[in-house]
Amino acid sequence: MALIIQKFGGSSVADTERLFRAAEIIARTFREGNDVVAVLSAQGDTTDRLIAQAAAVNPDAPPRELDALLATGEQASVALGAIALKKLGLEAVSLTGWQAGLLAEGPHGSARAARLDDSRIRAELAKRKIVLVAGFQGINAEGDIATLGRGGSDTTAVALAAGLHADLCQIYTDVDGIFTADPRVVPDARQKQEITYDEMLELATLGAKVLHNRSVAIAKRFSVPLEVLSTFSGRPGTMVHGTPEAGGNAVCGAALERKIVRIAITGLEDTPGAAYRIFALLGREGIAADMLQASMSGGKTRDVVFIVPEKDRRRCEALLRENREALRFEEVAVRTDLAKVSAVGVGLSGNPAVAAQLFSAFFDAGIRIHMAATGEIRISVLVDEADAKRALRAVHAKFFP
Repeated sequence: MALIIQKFGGSSVADTERLFRAAEIIARTFREGNDVVAVLSAQGDTTDRLIAQAAAVNPDAPPRELDALLATGEQASVALGAIALKKLGLEAVSLTGWQAGLLAEGPHGSARAARLDDSRIRAELAKRKIVLVAGFQGINAEGDIATLGRGGSDTTAVALAAGLHADLCQIYTDVDGIFTADPRVVPDARQKQEITYDEMLELATLGAKVLHNRSVAIAKRFSVPLEVLSTFSGRPGTMVHGTPEAGGNAVCGAALERKIVRIAITGLEDTPGAAYRIFALLGREGIAADMLQASMSGGKTRDVVFIVPEKDRRRCEALLRENREALRFEEVAVRTDLAKVSAVGVGLSGNPAVAAQLFSAFFDAGIRIHMAATGEIRISVLVDEADAKRALRAVHAKFFP
């Protein structure tokens, strides 16, 4: 008997018909002799609707109360899921995040799964019940509901799989698996049979939306076997594990991230600790800078350029302008009409030919490059937003002809 964790996203349980489809998958897995713990997201656009309702009442809703409100979407889903399974002739129990024993740490709205008290779940499994757990939520040290941020149900599922030492964690979604690029942008993108944790973590961080990067990081840390597959097609999905694909491409996939903000600081005093003061300030405010470049601008000053997510743009710009004298620079300029295209693969390490191929793709397509940065298993390039889709297709065509 295997223990299988299954997660169904909002589109997989969006209405009654889809809810029953998910329930039938859960029921089939259980009837094959497995213990099953299923994590459900809120139905369809429920979370967005709840956020809008809160904003209509108070645009500055207290984070604790907003978490309490948003958690109800997932709680409704698991209750409905248990009701559906009962109609299919099976015993199921729905649990909130706190009933399931998922303990969270960190701020409301972006807490992280810290540990699991598995006693309640194991007690219900011992009764041969299917356990349905509300995704996206846990309980903090104060006894309050704390939500896990974007992709929180993925994180819930993988955290449960790690804490329960599950044999498999299946992430059911509305696509067949992990593709070499977003098939909505690149029609000839190919489904991957397998991908490493490191590659998936890079792709998730760089804009691929199939799995959230927090969930992949937990899976890697605890060696949780992951499968990403479709709720609707019934086809085999993509396995995420720690072993590189034998004889595979140097590049496993390409990703596109839109709405990139480029920050350029000019005339920074060229003294020890000058850059440190800037990034220490941003770090304290939780603003993650990427693709850092620095160059001499003449005499005793430097220019420093980096990018931040669009959501952090206003806060980042305000912080820098408010602290300009203390940080000792002349001016800050902001560009918002950019996108980041990245190639990812374990085969990039120590392979200079890959960079040459990547840049030739942009040259052949006549696409201007603003910045480039390399990592152990990825190369990222900044291009004009207007060229974003064309750039992704050019990179994909170069490595997956």
